[in-house]
Amino acid sequence: MTDELELGYTLSCEEHGPNELVDQARRAEEAGFDFLSISDHFHPWVSAQGESPFVWSTLGGVATATEDIDVGVGVTAPIMRIHPVNVAQATATVADMFDGRFTFGVGTGELLNEHVTAEQWPEHAVRLSMLKEAVEVIRELWTGEQTSFHGEFYDVQNARLFTLPDENPPIVVSAFGERAAQAAADFGDGIWSVGPQDVVETWEEAGGEGPRYTQLHACVASSVDEAAATVHERWPNSALPGELAAELPTTAHFEQACEMVSEEDVREGSITLGRDADEHIESIQESVDAGYDHVYVHQIGDDQEVAIEFYESEVLPSFR
Repeated sequence: MTDELELGYTLSCEEHGPNELVDQARRAEEAGFDFLSISDHFHPWVSAQGESPFVWSTLGGVATATEDIDVGVGVTAPIMRIHPVNVAQATATVADMFDGRFTFGVGTGELLNEHVTAEQWPEHAVRLSMLKEAVEVIRELWTGEQTSFHGEFYDVQNARLFTLPDENPPIVVSAFGERAAQAAADFGDGIWSVGPQDVVETWEEAGGEGPRYTQLHACVASSVDEAAATVHERWPNSALPGELAAELPTTAHFEQACEMVSEEDVREGSITLGRDADEHIESIQESVDAGYDHVYVHQIGDDQEVAIEFYESEVLPSFR
């Protein structure tokens, strides 16, 4: 255990509408979570998840519904679907509303969300270069100065942001492999991952400093059987191997790929199922041992209040 550990809760834009997410944010703060992470998707992974509200509008509601809890976007891909100029304005406004409580997570994205503007989907190395340049554009606009920028991927002409926070938020970069971890150390203010990935050491060796975020999937339910069935219906994409999550273009393609995923695959995977508090505590501790200091849980399915109450009474006290 560590005094520096912060425990968070996921606001899953793929599964819940904007008003539900605002209510969940308020309730998670009451339960004693340290921070919230909200996803930024244009589509859900599979249609059974059923939602995909615009994250920047939803964050306005979260800002007014909460008082002290930190909030981050985990993560936005500011490279194709929305021009970095617009992302800079959105994040500056949101950061101003949160008054020091906002963290901006960025990554190279998935074809599922980014292909909607009909641009060519580049290979990962190119997307990583695009992300670095996009972050440069955003940071220049956050200065509040009139900005013109002509880079390899983006052009900006006489743009100036007038609504700015008192202090710019940190930009935390998503990483799932060695190349991305080194990039996060190069131009990020922290690192963002999923599960106890072995990227923190690579990031630190490359000079990375700042917060270290990771997400854990869980399904708190009355039984392991019920939890496995819920995950199999609502989040089977977690069991897909390799780079499929970044390369499939539509929910229909994900549903076709997920036909290969069985309930047994769900049971044997990394998702914590059921109400054994020790298993949830152990899952968090594994991430702490892997070097993360911001660990947040994603409750899969509709029973958000059940999960929040369970963590409030059975899990969070073990880390306080």
